[in-house]
Amino acid sequence: MLRVIVLLVVAAVAEHDREFTVRENARAGTLVGNLGDELLDAAPPYTIVPVPGSAVNDDLKIDPHTGEIRTRVPLDRENRDHYALVAIPASGDNIRVVIRVSDENDNAPTFPTPIMNVEFSENTPRDVKRKLNPARDQDLGIFNTQRYNIVSGNTENAYRLSSHRELDGVLYLDLQINGFLDRETTDHYELVIEALDGGTPPLRGTMTVNITILDVNDNPPVFAESAYSATIPENATIGTTVLQVSATDADAGENGLIEYSINRRQSDKENMFKIDPETGEITVNKALDFETKELHELVVVARDKGAQTLETTAFVSIRVTDVNDNQPTIDVIFLSDDATPKISESAQLDEFVARISVHDPDSKTEYANVNVTLSGGDGHFDLRTHDNIIYLVVVALPLDRETRSTYTLNVVATDKGSPPLHASRIISLRVTDVNDNPPVFLESVYKNSVPEAAAPGTPVVQVSASDADEGENSEIRYSLLPTPQSEWFTIDERSGLVTTRARVDCETNSMPKLTVVATDRGSPPLSSTATLLVTVLDVNDNEPIFDQSFYNVTVSESEAVGSCILKVNFCSKFKDHS
Repeated sequence: MLRVIVLLVVAAVAEHDREFTVRENARAGTLVGNLGDELLDAAPPYTIVPVPGSAVNDDLKIDPHTGEIRTRVPLDRENRDHYALVAIPASGDNIRVVIRVSDENDNAPTFPTPIMNVEFSENTPRDVKRKLNPARDQDLGIFNTQRYNIVSGNTENAYRLSSHRELDGVLYLDLQINGFLDRETTDHYELVIEALDGGTPPLRGTMTVNITILDVNDNPPVFAESAYSATIPENATIGTTVLQVSATDADAGENGLIEYSINRRQSDKENMFKIDPETGEITVNKALDFETKELHELVVVARDKGAQTLETTAFVSIRVTDVNDNQPTIDVIFLSDDATPKISESAQLDEFVARISVHDPDSKTEYANVNVTLSGGDGHFDLRTHDNIIYLVVVALPLDRETRSTYTLNVVATDKGSPPLHASRIISLRVTDVNDNPPVFLESVYKNSVPEAAAPGTPVVQVSASDADEGENSEIRYSLLPTPQSEWFTIDERSGLVTTRARVDCETNSMPKLTVVATDRGSPPLSSTATLLVTVLDVNDNEPIFDQSFYNVTVSESEAVGSCILKVNFCSKFKDHS
């Protein structure tokens, strides 16, 4: 042990360095070199001291007598790229020896895994890159990985490869989209990628890249037909199947699942039909009626279940076939200004009241087989037609609302079936008023009295009139005809109450005569009058006046007591005992 340490110390001061090169994989026994070559002062024998851990004794054979170095086994640079030892000659300087193993292209590029799985969404933009596991080659320099190729599976040249070498010497690999992906055209790619080194010939390593194209919702559902049609009898029960629509969606997963519905905004607002959202089966939802609606047109929607849903529509025409189950129907259009059942009492003979049309829903020739009659009205109305298609109700006798304000008419339509079916329509016709009646006072002459001392506003009498018309035609307003004495009085235009406006004067007119007017609000207005006689009662409001202001009389002193000595006269404005 001591000897080795000494030798190492001696070697530390060796003056000669020798370096040999041997190619890897050279067969066992291959001559590497001779320790003594070119060194005259380092003669054998040699003591060989390997550097610890250099495996000199395992892989090399060194003859101490000749200094010849040979391989004991084929060397592998990738396992050990050099060997180091110190040769101590019997005389002369020590020799520090390094044996380097030169590289040969004996390692193919190797991918870390034989298979790699990658996913792309089908809407991934062009030129997007995805890192792939790079191949690694234990050889050096040109014998390391130099390039990558796609060997197979690149349908329509959908992908390309790009690579770059980093400081660690590894040629890193990217998979790059070369075009546009469409899952519905190709949903999976199996690329075989090879890595090549720079040897001649190059060595190769391969990896399979399984590319799955993920679906995006880029395809709307497609109906098998753009338009569907079906027929069904009007007596079909609720739940009866009409037809089934079908649509497909090229997308996958939720994007390809379809739900059916009826667009209620555009069609079938009455919910006559319903559709199974999963199967597309259309069934009757309400009782059908050929006479109400013969053709139902539905807008059916197929909608996928993607996050951003896509939809398409198809048109479904459902024709309802007739079952003979209907009596005739009567349509009445009233010809008044507001289309209500009324007629003016001033209507002339033959004036139109209403237009009547009748048809049988079960008959395609809808007027041909129906007979129409009119009853009621006591002969004031009649039914006329020129073509048995349109009937007109007309005035047959003069009308007077004040005598009769309503009439009940009955229109009956009878078809010619066996047995015949009939329908009737009751018309309650109102006779509207015209202003053909003036107001009528309850009395033609009103009488009352009022003291001449009565204060203004004192009630005198209340008159009253009535009008046989209605509405504004019967609304009455009262007034007084202007006369000199009418200024003493006023009348409330609505109530007819006559009151004093100013103080009355018996001495001026003890019995004023007034004319009261009652006027309706018709157009044109009608009016009538009544007489009002007012007696003004006198009050003691004037002192007597002597016929002269001074009297002179002579009386005999013998005149008897009680004798008349003078008679005076006076006058008064009063007409009564005052």
